Amino acid sequence: MPTPRSGVASVVGPLIWLVIVLAAIDTSPARAEEPEPPDGALTQILDGVHAEMPVGCSKSDVDRLLRVLCAGHIRIGVRSDYPQFAELDGTHWRGYEIDLARAIARRLGVDVDFVAVTPVNRIALIGVDRIDLAIASIGDNTQRDEQARFVRPHYYESETILVGARDLPLSSWQGAEGKTICVTVGNGSNAELWSHGARLMLFGEPSQLLDGLRDGTCSMVAQDNSFFAGSFAQPDFAGSYAAKLSFAPVPWGMVVALDDTKDLAHALALMTQIFHRDGVLLQMAKANRIAVGFLEQQETVWRRPDCNTARGSNDPACILPPLNAELQPTAFADRVSAVETWLATAIGLKISLPMLETAAAWARLQSGIMNSLILVAGALSGTLAVALVFGALLGSRTKVVQWPMRMLLIALQSTPPVMALVIAATIADVVGHYSSTTLIVAAIAALGLINGANAGQAISEAIMTHRVEPISRNLSELAIFTRGVERAAKQIEAFLINAVKGTPIASFIGTPELLNALTDISSFSSERATTYWLLLVFYIVIIMLVVWLCAGLRWFFHRLSMSMPA
Repeated sequence: MPTPRSGVASVVGPLIWLVIVLAAIDTSPARAEEPEPPDGALTQILDGVHAEMPVGCSKSDVDRLLRVLCAGHIRIGVRSDYPQFAELDGTHWRGYEIDLARAIARRLGVDVDFVAVTPVNRIALIGVDRIDLAIASIGDNTQRDEQARFVRPHYYESETILVGARDLPLSSWQGAEGKTICVTVGNGSNAELWSHGARLMLFGEPSQLLDGLRDGTCSMVAQDNSFFAGSFAQPDFAGSYAAKLSFAPVPWGMVVALDDTKDLAHALALMTQIFHRDGVLLQMAKANRIAVGFLEQQETVWRRPDCNTARGSNDPACILPPLNAELQPTAFADRVSAVETWLATAIGLKISLPMLETAAAWARLQSGIMNSLILVAGALSGTLAVALVFGALLGSRTKVVQWPMRMLLIALQSTPPVMALVIAATIADVVGHYSSTTLIVAAIAALGLINGANAGQAISEAIMTHRVEPISRNLSELAIFTRGVERAAKQIEAFLINAVKGTPIASFIGTPELLNALTDISSFSSERATTYWLLLVFYIVIIMLVVWLCAGLRWFFHRLSMSMPA
């Protein structure tokens, strides 16, 4: 029979063990898991890719990061003409973006091969595997997101500014209407410029903008404010020119291909985070004497605990969104895209039709076609009218009438067509309000005078030959004139065709005809091949119609001369 003491022991023993077990269990609230820093995540990615190298280097369908590490070098597309950011001086590369590219290559443990790119081809070269990465002042906007993969966070930010002479009066968009502004092809802000009625003159390189500004070709130029940093640091430039308007702030992003770049893009994003947090980018900017306001702000952002994590580059609270550059599509944009896709897949013909895909571009195309047709009709009418007047006066029997016309003819024949257009536009600007209408009238007047005077000379020479022919001795002056016109019909036709061919030159003075409209469209789409093929087809059709009309005109002159009484 158990004693009371032994019974108590049998109960207390298990209780003691229960207390010990419960004490061993941590009953405190669960602590939140510490977020992984970007440094560790970057090391993990690179170590993982290095582990794949013995086998992965022989494969083709691998991430671009593995290909770069296997090759031992990274091909980086950079600008060669962007002061303070990326410049090529002989064989030496320098600038903020160059320093960033070298820092990335060092962190990857590879060499860097710089490839010079332009605003037109900088994204395209990624798609055709000519470069692995582009660091070329590429603004991150919603349109470009469909063409390539942007690395975020961004490494810089800029806004577009209009620069002109200090005494040039311009304080609002209203003052830019009708003005010719020099821009570079592919600048995302070009669409906003022509949406305010500005006429755009395209250049391939930003450095050409400065040349155009200095030699008077450009009254104003538009480019990122970062581009003018070095110029405004020069007293002579700053004393002569000033920023007139600023607009469209846009963050700059490094760009990789859309396909097979997940690891590369992630590694670059983590590096950029670290470079911002540690002030590396800020020091690079100071060393290259560029504005640092954006980078100072970003350094603060990426030092925040909520952003200084491996997931920071995907956190909307930490990164900047791309600039919203979406334009309203046309009602038939989907069908246009379907045609482009079919041509590319069915017959391998890659074309782009930006003028049919957005409402703004479509409206500009329609306006350009209408203005071109008006300009063509005006040039034909003006040339024919001037030809008849010049022919009659040059063929006059009165020397007092002949000689002034001959002097005017010599002056017109000695004037280059472009100069005639500029003179006509200047007169139109002085006499009337500078507008699209006055520019069209000025172009019609210049083309009509230049070509009509030459056709009039052909008529007067035909009149002279008629006068010395025995069969024409008894003909009236009017009959001789009509027969002279008939005899000079082929020359008249040639100068009518020449007048039509000259209408695209009117774009030089800002006439809003088709060439100017397509130039405006290609200025932000960066697509020019299809655009200018369309222009060529348009003028081929117009010339064919003019030739057909001239055949009818010759028939009319023949019937008219035959109906003239002696």
